[in-house]
Amino acid sequence: MRRVSSSLLVAVVVPAVLFYGVFALAGVWPAIVAALLWSYGAIGWRLVTGRRTSGLLVLAAVLLTGRTLLSVLADSTWLYFLQPVISDGVVGLLFLLSLASARPMVARLAGDFYPMDLEIATRPRIRRLFWHLTALWALLGIAKAGLTLWLLQTQTLETFVLVKSVSMLAINVLAAIATVALAAYVAGREGLLGSPLAPDPALDPAPDVVRTRS
Repeated sequence: MRRVSSSLLVAVVVPAVLFYGVFALAGVWPAIVAALLWSYGAIGWRLVTGRRTSGLLVLAAVLLTGRTLLSVLADSTWLYFLQPVISDGVVGLLFLLSLASARPMVARLAGDFYPMDLEIATRPRIRRLFWHLTALWALLGIAKAGLTLWLLQTQTLETFVLVKSVSMLAINVLAAIATVALAAYVAGREGLLGSPLAPDPALDPAPDVVRTRS
């Protein structure tokens, strides 16, 4: 929980809160710069202190950088707010396409949240968990893209920033809670959270076979 909370706080929650706070006080361009500086400052701090930089933080910094550069080149703040539609849609599509690979996207990011070796990562239950969570976040990314586009087209900039900041933060937090709950359930079944839970006969037919042969 500490690893998940720390990663989400640094990469998602703080930039969103910082952006809206600076936007309300100083306007959109200072808010854009503040969010970008926070992301690279967090990465720099981890490098200086020798801490592992999470893939989620790097992904957030890359997306923010792309949004900022395109907005500056086009001199358009509207383009800055349009880009999350594109980035959420692209990320959702990448997650969706990764379901066809041997390592779905969540499997590639899981090490940011739980120390995991190859033996754990290749267990059948863990692999199914990675597949289902990747599907969840793929659908979530596509849904967020659609919601953001609708808000951008129908609301004023001030209303859009407020509603988007609150709604997207709430959606991400709820999705993170669901992710942690599912992961904790599977980890308990696998004996990774202390004492393993009682085996589920529907998922563990092997023990019955062993008892029958005995």
